[in-house]
Amino acid sequence: MLLQILEEGSSVKKDFDLENYKPVSVVHQLRAAILDKIKKGEDILPDIQGREETKKDVLRALLSGYHVYLVSEEGTGKTRLAKSLTRLLSPIPRIKGCPYNDDPKWPHHLLCPRCRENKDPRREYELIPGQRRFSRIQGNDYTDEAKLLGLVDIQAIAQGKSPTDAMVFAATGIFRANRGILFIDELPAIRTKVQVLLHPVLEEKKAILEEYNWEHPLDIILVATGNPQGFSHVNEVPRPLLDRLELIYMPLPGKEIEMEIMLREKFKIEDYLSQDEEMDNIPWQIEMEEVERKVVLPWWTMYLLNESISHSRRCGLLDRRTSLRGGYRALDHTYASAELEGRRVGYLRDAFDGLKLALRGRIELKPDLIDFENPEKTFKNTDEISEDLLWNAFENLSLSILGECDREALAEDIRAICSHERGNLTHELRDSGELKRVINRMKMVAREKVKNELINDQEKKIFCDPDSADEETLEQYSYSAMEVVLNAALHSNLVMENEIRGKAFTPKMVTWAKER
Repeated sequence: MLLQILEEGSSVKKDFDLENYKPVSVVHQLRAAILDKIKKGEDILPDIQGREETKKDVLRALLSGYHVYLVSEEGTGKTRLAKSLTRLLSPIPRIKGCPYNDDPKWPHHLLCPRCRENKDPRREYELIPGQRRFSRIQGNDYTDEAKLLGLVDIQAIAQGKSPTDAMVFAATGIFRANRGILFIDELPAIRTKVQVLLHPVLEEKKAILEEYNWEHPLDIILVATGNPQGFSHVNEVPRPLLDRLELIYMPLPGKEIEMEIMLREKFKIEDYLSQDEEMDNIPWQIEMEEVERKVVLPWWTMYLLNESISHSRRCGLLDRRTSLRGGYRALDHTYASAELEGRRVGYLRDAFDGLKLALRGRIELKPDLIDFENPEKTFKNTDEISEDLLWNAFENLSLSILGECDREALAEDIRAICSHERGNLTHELRDSGELKRVINRMKMVAREKVKNELINDQEKKIFCDPDSADEETLEQYSYSAMEVVLNAALHSNLVMENEIRGKAFTPKMVTWAKER
């Protein structure tokens, strides 16, 4: 099937219109595919059974356009998960035979030396599916610059080429992943001084080969794996590199799921030529507006994330505080969490999910809180401290929200609205005088809290004129405000947790660490 698809005369090639095609980054391809599957209600990662939180964290990172670092013991399916992401990539054209996957529509100065010699690169091109844009590098003590980037082609030099001619450079791992997914298995097994070669690749999105006076653009998503801290034969992952990755723990599946996996993976007879590469799983052309973020994050959610990051730098349970990158990635992952749920407005639970994903690789617990023999427990402790940070973030916000209200009347309104099953909140608030006033005040000050040029079009619309929003968005926006008011009231002891009756997500304060 694959050979048929890639043949010059295949129907897929004939249907592809190079003239109207526009190059799209791998980040936007993945984002478009994930959003499309969410819209259709399809399973995004059907190859991975169970581990729903792990899969959601991976998708949050990809929706935000960031790289993934999967940590777990051996045999949990990390490699399978990484490979499954290629199914989300649509076929793309490349200049035929180019080892760097150069796009035929790229300007001349971005092409590799070989392709620059082609007078008409658009005339000879081929389509490559996502599965062929997956490059695996196995980490070990022998993984060096040659395996990551490339090496000198001795045969080319023997034929008279100069050692400084870029044509003698033979590309390897990272270049093979260009415009696709780079998979580094066992990242910590690579010597630390070699790992640092990834810094400019991830930060500047290009390979710089000084000896050849040549730079080449790199469009990749990195998925790396590794064993938890404390395992033998593990080198330190440099903090600047770890700060560019989203740290995600991948546990073993539960017993029932493991049985399902055993049945799925048992030996079976199949014809490898029958495997469909799904060349037509995604539309050829992606309009940029399709991948724009349309989720609204209310100002109070942005504030809580900002306060949480601030608290992380004062937290006595941490040996290492988060960087600036932790703050904007927490925001990005909160948007992605709402997108995963198919909602138009981010909720408090989205903020927690986004915060814990952003902080895992950027904060470090005190040594007595790390369980080297049980890494899953250490991850759990880190996530609970993220929840504690969000709880502490309500300290100042509660005073601001409740400062001018009738507290007794507000408490009565909260008890009343939480005492029955939720219906249409917008209508219910009409009978909740003080609660409605508090929520309306929160909405009215939105324009003062966030600069207009820093928010998306949907946020501009609802911040300036909440009532102009459609009913579904307004309902979700009102609920987001209400759950924050409920938490502020709980934080200020106006109501008890059992009176809220599960009407809102309520972050918890960590007690186990402070008792030690």
